[in-house]
Amino acid sequence: MTTVFVAGTGTDVGKTWVAVRLVAALRARGHTVSARKPAQSFDPVELGATDAEHLAAATDELPTAVCVEHRWYETPMAPPMAAAALGRPEFTVADLLGEIVIPKAGITIVEGAGGPRSPLAADGDNVDLARALHASLVVLVGDAGLGTINAVELSVAAFGGFETLVVLNRWTDSDLHRRNLRWLREAGHRIVTSVEELAELLDARLSSP
Repeated sequence: MTTVFVAGTGTDVGKTWVAVRLVAALRARGHTVSARKPAQSFDPVELGATDAEHLAAATDELPTAVCVEHRWYETPMAPPMAAAALGRPEFTVADLLGEIVIPKAGITIVEGAGGPRSPLAADGDNVDLARALHASLVVLVGDAGLGTINAVELSVAAFGGFETLVVLNRWTDSDLHRRNLRWLREAGHRIVTSVEELAELLDARLSSP
């Protein structure tokens, strides 16, 4: 059993896009993969294409297995804020932990919400949940463009103590993107620029004795 926590350096950096394609790449390598989204908030017009529904389609699970039904919050705010805005009960990291069913075999991709310190519950954030889950490693998704060095440095520091792999998403091989990549690698971070590279790293790590 391996639990991989997928986080972003912030909102709208492509966490779900990366997670869905990582599921497909790992399954193509023969791994059994499931996905979990502890809580999701969304604009009602997104219903039918929420994060949980995309992840469920990738893993052949039910959307309500990926994210339990009462953790779907139809307003685009951090989940505990969305719950309050909708007049629904407050919940804690322990509540989320008790609802996440991790299969006893294979790889489980757990996707957070927002950046490392974005609230996921009334008493905790993505880092707190990753710790509560005893995640095997963290996949951190960041945009490859302007601002990524600061965002990656702060986010990796927030996940201190975890093995962290960084994906520079929306990679174009532009001069700026190459310079950002070189700077971050020279700073000691493990960086990839594609989901395929990420899957190769994870496959090698999971296959090693």
